[in-house]
Amino acid sequence: MHDLDLTRAQWKRSSYSGNSGNCVEVAQFGQAIAIRDSKEPEGAALVVAPDEWTSFCTGIKMAI
Repeated sequence: MHDLDLTRAQWKRSSYSGNSGNCVEVAQFGQAIAIRDSKEPEGAALVVAPDEWTSFCTGIKMAI
């Protein structure tokens, strides 16, 4: 994926996260999904294609 300007991304986190600050945040940005650590919002974000994100979420659901 190309470098994206994520400054206008609308980050979301699970409602299960509570207020602990130890969360993963996700933003859909065009044809990409960005993932970051909520403790370091200015840090690096992992950017993946939507089908990769779907596969990841499916894998997690199967593991639970």
